[in-house]
Amino acid sequence: MCGRYALYADGEQLAWRFGLPVPHPVPPRYNIAPSQPLLALRDNPDTRQREWTHLVWGLVPRWAKDPTIGNRMINARAETLHEKPAFRDAYRYRRCIIPANGFYEWQKAGAAKRPYFVRARDDLPLGLAGLWATWHSPDGSELHTCTIITTDANATVRPLHDRMAVILPPDAYALWLDPDAPLSSLAPLLRPAPDDLLIAYPVDARVNSPANDDPSLIAPVDAPQQGALEL
Repeated sequence: MCGRYALYADGEQLAWRFGLPVPHPVPPRYNIAPSQPLLALRDNPDTRQREWTHLVWGLVPRWAKDPTIGNRMINARAETLHEKPAFRDAYRYRRCIIPANGFYEWQKAGAAKRPYFVRARDDLPLGLAGLWATWHSPDGSELHTCTIITTDANATVRPLHDRMAVILPPDAYALWLDPDAPLSSLAPLLRPAPDDLLIAYPVDARVNSPANDDPSLIAPVDAPQQGALEL
């Protein structure tokens, strides 16, 4: 799964990677957690123009009676997007890209779990595949939410977890965001990242608490006996 990530790229890097200037400062964040607002790139349904927006992490389907359902919708399995009622329409019409420099996974170590940070070897921002939805509350207000799509883990992540976020190749960003794209053209994108794209290394357990959010969270700490994972 993907339940925590970091984004510390500045606006210039994001504009270069995703092809669209960010209209406001982007403060670095090192411990983005579910239920928090996050930066996302999407196709605006009204203007049909690409835009940066903020979405709450945890997708709330438009038909939901209670928005707390989003707490269970932080991830969507790539294999079942086309059939799950919570994600089916969003997969067809409301896709987004969530920029991240890396994400955290926890490796089981006996009764404990040890956090690892997984990032690109070049430390440039990644584009995670996501879906978004708008929920209308009884008082007429709107809640804009999202989920991160997961797939089978690649060789780098597999020692930590059997699932990982779908990382889109940059040349597929336009296709992924196009609401008119046929689903048959999207399915090939929902695959594990190339094994040589990422590195993973252990980090301090302070990341376990979403209240902690500072650069020290992504700093490597002494590795367990098997060493840092760099496959």
